[in-house]
Amino acid sequence: MQTAIPCALMRGGSSKGLYFLGKDLPSEEALRDRVLLAAMGGSDPRQIDGLGGAHPLTSKIAIVSPSALPGVDVDYLFVQAVVGEDRVDLSPTCGNILAGVGPFALEKGLVTARGDITRVSVYMVNTGKICELSVVTPGGCVSYDGEAAIDGVPGTGSPIICDFPDAAGSSCGSLLPTGNVRDRIDGVDVTCIDSGMPVVLLRASDFGLSGEESPAELNRNESLKLRLNSLRLKLGPMMNLGDVTDKVIPKMSLLSAPRKGGNISTRTFIPHICHEAIGVLGAASVAAGCILPGSLCEDFSIIESEAVITVRVEHPSGHFDVTMELEKESEIPVIKKIGLLRTARMLMTGCVMVPASLWPGQGRES
Repeated sequence: MQTAIPCALMRGGSSKGLYFLGKDLPSEEALRDRVLLAAMGGSDPRQIDGLGGAHPLTSKIAIVSPSALPGVDVDYLFVQAVVGEDRVDLSPTCGNILAGVGPFALEKGLVTARGDITRVSVYMVNTGKICELSVVTPGGCVSYDGEAAIDGVPGTGSPIICDFPDAAGSSCGSLLPTGNVRDRIDGVDVTCIDSGMPVVLLRASDFGLSGEESPAELNRNESLKLRLNSLRLKLGPMMNLGDVTDKVIPKMSLLSAPRKGGNISTRTFIPHICHEAIGVLGAASVAAGCILPGSLCEDFSIIESEAVITVRVEHPSGHFDVTMELEKESEIPVIKKIGLLRTARMLMTGCVMVPASLWPGQGRES
């Protein structure tokens, strides 16, 4: 016997994952997590017995529920299925998967379309922050067709604008969780920053790298990965994240000078393999570093603070533009709002099957 659980498979930004309504999953968290792991394929690195994509960027889950918060439409809980391990991580959120939450909520009737553009207010459960999504809804229906393009995703789609009014300190409690714009640990200069995602900024050159290496080349560099993880484990407590051994934060971004007309170039580990592009909120944190005097970003990019500024973050697949509204009255720039462009697409709707012996479900056995 198997239990059928309604879900959707969606691309959100440059990630892909399963989207569930909270009411369709077990209410008990430990059981819920076991069910989600079974849906993705368990601890098998290939995830051959589930819907996971055998890669961190395609092994993601969104749980969406109506929100009880005033002025907020839905709650979004992000779950990272850790590939090759029998566990999930709920410590971060994911801005790419977030982009699909608006269309999913509209498709499932949690939000009613309002005009040609519908604003969907999302409470990000993992971080306690709010995001406002603008979804194209002509005639009261979600449109996935459009001319918006994002690097790392082939083709074009309907634009989804993601506005974060208060991203700083999402997981660490402050923009600069160590209290310093630069720290030095094990002989390496770092900037620890959290503007939506905890990120450690490092110079690629400090690791004997040019910053132009491909993700495949970096993923073969075992000594580099060991050194980065050693730094990550030491910096986790300094960033108010505690023991990060079993967490996918902080991310580690290697910085170098831009080469394709951007403001800075990145190679980002998430945290044990190199991202083919860069995460949404990871890019936001790098961009925030670019406007902070004294940060490691300043070694490569000097950006004059304006009321509204766009930082172009280069990555292996292209670039990511991050728009920030700044509070000009402050001596040190204060970010009032971050705006990002994403696209998303519904790929499949149906049911995922898990063993009834794991969870008999709510009358949905087959």
